[in-house]
This record gives sequence, C-alpha cells and structure tokens, in this order.
Amino acid sequence: MAGTRGSWTAGRLTARSLLNPKQAATAVFHPAWIPASVDPSIEQLKRFRVIAGAVASLGVYTFLEGGFDLTQLLENALTASVVLLFITPLAVGAMLFVWRRTGTVGQLRGPLFNALKLLLLFVGCVAALVVLVTTINASGNPLVIIVGGLTMLWMLGFVVWGAIRVSGNFFGTAAVHRGLPALLATVTSWLMAIPDLVTGDLHGLSLTLGIVFILGAPVTVTAIALLETGRLKRRYGIRLKAHPATLPPIPGHLPPTGLPHVPPQGNPFGHPYPPAGAGHPYAPGPRNPYAPPQPPYAPHPNGFGNPYSPGPNGS
Repeated sequence: MAGTRGSWTAGRLTARSLLNPKQAATAVFHPAWIPASVDPSIEQLKRFRVIAGAVASLGVYTFLEGGFDLTQLLENALTASVVLLFITPLAVGAMLFVWRRTGTVGQLRGPLFNALKLLLLFVGCVAALVVLVTTINASGNPLVIIVGGLTMLWMLGFVVWGAIRVSGNFFGTAAVHRGLPALLATVTSWLMAIPDLVTGDLHGLSLTLGIVFILGAPVTVTAIALLETGRLKRRYGIRLKAHPATLPPIPGHLPPTGLPHVPPQGNPFGHPYPPAGAGHPYAPGPRNPYAPPQPPYAPHPNGFGNPYSPGPNGS
C-alpha cells in the first residue's frame, strides 16, 4: 500500500496465514510501518488501555441489559467505528495545529496517510461484518446459512483481533507521534460516554452500575494514558506538544532496514549520521586546507628527530 510490494504486511500475510484470522488480523491491522514500542512497561500500559477502551467502545452494559446479543454488539461496534472515523481526524488535526510552530504537515504526510488508510480499512471490515450477519439472519437458504456462517465466524475473529491491534496502536498514529495513541484513546472514550451522561440514559442499569460502566472506562483510559505519556516524557523526552521533528532520538533504537519505513521517534526526521568528529577522540580538528603538507618526522635541532636523516656531518 505504500511504495514497495509487501511494505504493509512485510510478507506476513500468506495463503497459510489467511486460514488463521488472528494471524491475518495481526498482519493487516498492525502493519510493518508502525514503529516498535520503546519500552516494555509502556507496552503493558497499552494492554490495560485496550481493555478499558473495549469497555468504552462496545459497552459492557449490553451484556447486563439483556444478555449477549451479537447483532446489538456489532451495531455498537459499527457505531463506535463511525465515531472514530470522525473523531480521529479531528483530534489529529488539532495536534497538527499545536505543532505548526515547530514543524510542518509535509514532514508527517506519509504516516498520516497510512494511519488514515488503516482507519478506513478497519471501519470497512466492521461494516462488512455487520452486513454479512444481517444477510445471514434474513436468509432462509440453508446453503447461504452454512457458507455465510463459516465466513462470519472467520470475519468475527478477524475483526475482534483487529480491534485489539488497532486499539493498541490506535490506527498506527504512533508512526506520527508516539504520544498520539494515548491521546486519541482518551478523547474517544470520553466522547463515547458523554452522550449517555448528557441524556441520562443508563441503558436500564441502576444509578450505581450506570455510573460505573459509563464513567469507569473513560476514567481508566485517561489514567493509563497519563501514565503512558508521563513515562514517554520522563524517560525519553517525548512531549505530546512537541512536533515529531523536534523530538530527541531514542537511545538504542535503529531505523529498520528496507523501504519504505517510518524512522523511530525521538526525531524521525533528523540526519541518521552524526557530524564528523562528534564524540570521536581521534577526529581531526579544524585545519587550513591550503597549508603545505608536513613531513612525517619533524626535524630536530640536533638531528635526532628522523632516524634516517643525515647527521650533522652529512653521514
């Protein structure tokens, strides 16, 4: 999808992996251009954020309100996906406005377009699954039910695992700025909860359970996101308000080989090689380029500087 063949999946999507929806979803929804995590502890925080985000996006109250309903669950997922389709570009646009003083949008064009593709791909897969389930439920043809049911099971696993992957990397926005996934997860979880708070719709739950399930997820996501961005700032100097081009490099992280790639942050747009002489104990200092070349052995007043030079008497 970007530049060279296999650059999106890096060869992980094969005919054999298509039989396993988990492997297929990992290859499709966690593309090779997403940078690796900078810290294992931050990766653990992301997993907790994914769990809390799932509570906010799908609504655990669905199970308590009337039991498990796959159609209702998928409709909630589709609603959440449509909300993401509008919220994510707006939130990213707001951050681009913040970054405008220290960098340009052009420096981020590639990662931004890749993140948008991933967002559209996920929303399209959720919509396709909803249409498939609706078609099977409305059909009385046994063949359609059997074939469609098997396809639906594969698609369900593919979309569910894909939702886990995109919740962790938040549609690859870490390739734009490593602090963006935490910010977008926070904004999304609160915007999903605000309508219920404003309308007072507790979905048939008591006041206590309504508050727990409506506010619990966004509060948890916010707390974890603050821990995540705080660690990025303290340990690696990655500030959310700083344009990615101004961020310091992360020690021990080298750019991946092959093209195209998104360099890891700190500063993904800096020069990959340090200037000559920087930190090198044997680097030559400033010299006069027009000075005549010096002999390998400087002459000594007594003739002892060069062991092969003639002595005082010409011997």
